[in-house]
Amino acid sequence: MNRKVTAIALAAIIWATAAQGFLMFKQGRCLCIGPGMKAVKMAEIEKASVIYPSNSCDKVEVIVTMKAHKRQRCLDPRSKQARLIMQAIEKKNFLRRQNM
Repeated sequence: MNRKVTAIALAAIIWATAAQGFLMFKQGRCLCIGPGMKAVKMAEIEKASVIYPSNSCDKVEVIVTMKAHKRQRCLDPRSKQARLIMQAIEKKNFLRRQNM
């Protein structure tokens, strides 16, 4: 009986160790589900951020934080508003790098 418990525990440890190396989610873990909104009212945006493709998510995500209730919304990165936001953030980052 003791050997069975030991064998089962050993098998579970080996399985857990091997499973750590496998990708559990094929699509990755993106923050935005679906394509996102086309546009939101600019006056309601408090903060915007762009998350570029990485190992965990293979798509560009544009996330805006709204002033009211601090809600976050995902914008469709192909929409005109999202492209303008991405350009503004890239320009801001470029200027920041130049001043360093």
